[in-house]
Amino acid sequence: MHNKVRFGIIGYGKVAALHAKALETTEHAELVSVSGHRQERRDAFAHQWGLNSRNSVEEMIKEDGIQAVVIATPHLQHYSDAFSALNAGCHVLVEKPLALSVAEAETLIIEANKRNLLLSVIAQRRWYPSCKRIRHAIDEGYLGTPALAQLTILGWRDEEYYRSDPWRGSWEGEGGGVIVNQAPHQFDLLCWYMGEVAEVYGRWANINHPYIEVDDSAVATVLFKSGGLASIFVSNSQRPGIYAKVHIHGSSGASAGVQTDGGAMFIAGRSSVLEAPYNDIWTIPGQEECRAQWQKEDEEFFSHIDATWYFFAQQEEDFARAILAGQALSVSGSDGLQVARIIEGIYRSNREGVPIRN
Repeated sequence: MHNKVRFGIIGYGKVAALHAKALETTEHAELVSVSGHRQERRDAFAHQWGLNSRNSVEEMIKEDGIQAVVIATPHLQHYSDAFSALNAGCHVLVEKPLALSVAEAETLIIEANKRNLLLSVIAQRRWYPSCKRIRHAIDEGYLGTPALAQLTILGWRDEEYYRSDPWRGSWEGEGGGVIVNQAPHQFDLLCWYMGEVAEVYGRWANINHPYIEVDDSAVATVLFKSGGLASIFVSNSQRPGIYAKVHIHGSSGASAGVQTDGGAMFIAGRSSVLEAPYNDIWTIPGQEECRAQWQKEDEEFFSHIDATWYFFAQQEEDFARAILAGQALSVSGSDGLQVARIIEGIYRSNREGVPIRN
């Protein structure tokens, strides 16, 4: 493969800048234009990154010949922006979450399949070495069947964070809180390890963020189609932030886990990745002593990269290669659908007081 996929980006905020940086480094992708509603901000972004500033995805296609888009708009716009881009004939890579409802996610998948286009959602933590080890252990049968899982996020977001963009912290602007913004990264890993979601029972709360109307905490139980079970405990109400972890326990009795985030979790455009992710639990027979060495290797690796955008670049290269070579995506629209099942499941279950079956 010697050619490059021509990308446009929809959105011009903090995370869009990280994607622009990532796309500068990818071998088979080239970012050529940006679109969005507010021309002044869009033009400034275009000037900063040497891009063409366009009014719409259709204009990016017509004037710049783009083949794919990265969608980096607020959560509630993901569905409409993705649908428009697919309808215009673009391959689509959406910032998490893919959509806020199961119906929206399913509609995007149908639209992409109908037009023979690729649809994917950002899940860059899958490229963390510590996360890949767990997937490898599952694939090799070291855990038996993944049977039980624990997902824990104990983070913090302050008032300045919620005031940093006008859409944050409201149902109308953001569509939710920790459930739709911070937790989808770990939800994705959970489903990557455990499989398709069958049922969700959950509740949410706002513990110490009176200046927002959405959730800062939630708990849930998930039943997977495999019969596996998971416990979810996510919160943005622990100052200054403790950790985020995903632990998988197999039918063999062995366990494998990852701390994906340590301390105050990374905020796009405001902070860096403070601690290298590492495997905090590993009881696979014969591999127990590997954990300390892996942690040293991961710390060394992370010290030589900028983790705020490096793993975006890994996924965007994977996406570009899939377009050029016709190979399978590492993260599909169907993966985004599983996360949508958890998101919708928690909110509906809280509202209706019953488990939500998919």
